[in-house]
Amino acid sequence: MSPSPNTTPKRAYLRWAGTLLTLALLVYLFTRQGWGDILAAIAQISWWHLALALLLTLLSRLAVAGRWYFLLSIPEMEVSYKKTAQLTFAGLFASNFLPTTVGGDVVRLAGAVQLKLDGPISAASLVVDRLIGLLGMALAVPLGAAPLWNWLILDQGWKDAFQSSLAVAGLGGLWLRAKNLLNRLFGAFGLWKRQPAALLLSLAMTSLHMLFLYTTIALLLREMHDPIPFSLIAGLWSFVYLITLLPISINGYGVQEIAVTLIYTNVGGISLQSGLTIALLIRTLQMFASLPGAAFVPAIMAARDKNDLA
Repeated sequence: MSPSPNTTPKRAYLRWAGTLLTLALLVYLFTRQGWGDILAAIAQISWWHLALALLLTLLSRLAVAGRWYFLLSIPEMEVSYKKTAQLTFAGLFASNFLPTTVGGDVVRLAGAVQLKLDGPISAASLVVDRLIGLLGMALAVPLGAAPLWNWLILDQGWKDAFQSSLAVAGLGGLWLRAKNLLNRLFGAFGLWKRQPAALLLSLAMTSLHMLFLYTTIALLLREMHDPIPFSLIAGLWSFVYLITLLPISINGYGVQEIAVTLIYTNVGGISLQSGLTIALLIRTLQMFASLPGAAFVPAIMAARDKNDLA
C-alpha cells in the first residue's frame, strides 16, 4: 500500500521533533557534566594526536569511497576511483551540512547520472553500498555482545525510555516496516550476485573504514587516560551505529552522541566526561573530514536542478 500524501511531511516533522529532543537531552548531559570538564578532557589530547585522528577519519572516508567504487567496478559501469571519491565526499558534505534540504545519497545519485552512469544501476549500487556498510558493522556486534547483553538485561530504565520514545514517535510498527524494507533492499543485490568479487572487495573496504574509525576512538581514549580494549570499542560502536539507523532524527544528530555517551559509559566503563568528549570529537572530526565535498556539491546540484527543469 502506498503511503498517503501526508506521510512524508509527518515523518519529516517527527524527525525534526526527534532531533530537537535528542539534542536537548545532549545539552542536558553536557550541562550536567560541565563544559569545563569537557574542555579539560580535550586539552589532554595533543595537537598532533588530534591531527592524526583527523587523518584517520579522512582515510576512513576514502575507504567508504572505495566501498562504492568496487560496487561500480562491474562491466555495466565504468567510473574512476577519483570520481567516486568526489561524489562520496559530496554526499558526506550534504549529509553533514545540508540535512534539511538534500540527502547524501541523493547527491551521489545526481552526480552519478551527471557522469552518464546508468541511473537504475547507480541507485541499486547505493542501496547495496548501504547494506554492505550495515553488514560490516553487524559483524562487529559480537565483539561487545556480552557486556551489552548484561546491560540490556539488568538496566530496566533504558528499556522503558526506549519503548516510550518509540510510542511518542509513532514507530510502534517499526519491525514490520523494517522487515518490508529489507525484503525490497535485498532485491537490489540481483546484479551483484554474478559479481562476488565486487561484493567481497566492497566488504573489505568497509572493514578498512571500520578499522580506521575504531583506531581513532582508541587513540583519543588513550590520550584522555581512559582506554578500553580495542575489541570492545568495535563492538560498542557497531551497536551505536545500529541505533542511529532508527528514523527518529535527522542524520542521527543527537542520537549518535547520546548513544555513544550512554553505551561507552555504562558498558565500556569510561567516565561520563570521556564519553561526552568522544561523542563530540567523533562528530566534529567526521564533519571536518567531509569538507572537501563542498567543492563538488554546487556543480552536482546545479546540474540536477537544470535536469529537473528540463
